[in-house]
This record gives sequence, C-alpha cells and structure tokens, in this order.
Amino acid sequence: MDLLRYTFFQHALWASLFTGIACGIVGTYIVARRLVFISGGITHASFGGLGLGFYLGINPILSATIFSVASAFGVEWLSKKQGVREDSAIAAFWSLGMALGVICIYLTPGYTPNISGYLFGNILTVTTSDLLMIAIVALILLLSFAFFMNTILYSAFDREFAQVKNLPVSLIEHLMMFAIAVTIVASIRLVGIMLLLSVLTLPQMTANLFFSRFRNLLIYSVIIGILSCFAGLFLSYYLNIPSGATIIFVQVILFLLCKTGIFLQQRTIKRV
Repeated sequence: MDLLRYTFFQHALWASLFTGIACGIVGTYIVARRLVFISGGITHASFGGLGLGFYLGINPILSATIFSVASAFGVEWLSKKQGVREDSAIAAFWSLGMALGVICIYLTPGYTPNISGYLFGNILTVTTSDLLMIAIVALILLLSFAFFMNTILYSAFDREFAQVKNLPVSLIEHLMMFAIAVTIVASIRLVGIMLLLSVLTLPQMTANLFFSRFRNLLIYSVIIGILSCFAGLFLSYYLNIPSGATIIFVQVILFLLCKTGIFLQQRTIKRV
C-alpha cells in the first residue's frame, strides 16, 4: 500500500482504469466488426506522427493523433472511393507511417529522442496531460455507448435496417473510425505501439469464451481489461520488468487459463 503514496503510481493506476475502459469498448467494436487488421495498420501508422512530432518540435501525441486519424480515413478513401483493396491500403499506410517515423527521428536535430516508451510502453511515466487525454476519451466512449448503443449496432451490423430508420450510417462509421484512431494513440503510453493491438483483442477473446451478446461482451471486456492492467502493473513493479509487456502477458495467461478450464469442463461432461 506504500506504493499508493507516490504520484507516478497513482497516475499509472488511473491510466490503467481509463485505458481498460476505452480499449474494452473500442476493442469490442473492433473484434465484432472484424477490424483488427485496420486497427493494426492505424497503430503502426501512428509512429509516423510520433516522428513528425519530434522533428517539428511539437507534442508527439498530438501529431500522432492527427496522423492516425488521417491514416484511418485515408484507408477508407482508398478502399471505398478509389477501388484499392482494403488490405493493400492498410499495408500502404502501415509502411508509410513506420518509414516516415524512422526518417523523421533520424533527422531530428540534437539528441536522438527516446522512443522506447512509445514503442513498448511505460505506464509509470504517464503525465497529467496523457492521463487527461485518455480520461476524456474513456468518458466520451462510455456516454456514447450508453445512450446510442442500438444506433451504433444497427449501423455496424444491419446497414439496410439503419438506412430504413433514416440513421446517419456513414457519419456513425466515420465517428467510430475516428474513435478507434484516437483511442489507439491515447493508449500508446500503456503498452506501446508494438503491443497495443493485444490490449484491443485479448480481453474480448477471453470474454467471448463465455458470452456472445455484444452488450455482455463489451461489459466483461472492460472488466477484464481493467483487472489485467492492474495485475500487470503491480506485477511489473515488484518484478522490475516492463509494465506493457507484463500486462499483455497477464492477459494471455488469463485467456489460456479460461480456455483450458472450458476445454477440461467439456471433456468431463462428455465422459459423464
């Protein structure tokens, strides 16, 4: 309990809470819509924004947010308006972001920026501005899904019915893509670019072992995400190992334990 006296650890706990909420909500939408690949593309494309931020001397998180949002809409524009296959468009922005990031960081005058915290995460270095950003994102997502859950679901999984109801389907899809991009950038300090996709999918995979309805899947994905972030955070502190990798490790172990338990239970039932 002495850890709770330290400001940096308090920030890390709050960041774990808000990141678990934001990634749990957005990750459920990503998994349900099968947007995992495009989310991976946006995640890695954000590295280009980080590099631009360091080179131009501006906040790298701000530049990464702008670049990620532009990449998300760029993928949609190429795939839907220009006839380019979606996987090819994603690969193009993925590669562009990584290449641009490396070039800009190399050209940045002075000392080479320390980017390990952005690549692999270091939640113990979360600043007040980082915490405020992820808190705002989590709050907006909570309110949006609390009041407009059915509207989002209709637009995502039954476009014809949504259009009959005169719902702004295209606008909702664009807003959700914007939310995905912003959530990804806001969560970078937790586990880093290289591991972030796992936080958006592993809690959902674990929850999906027990639930199939979207609402239940969303709720329990958030719970699993928060608890695994807390567990990984405390474990990484006491073992003195990177927090981001530890959080992912905890989520993987939890999924394997649940999967093994269900498998053993099914075998027992068959024998009976």
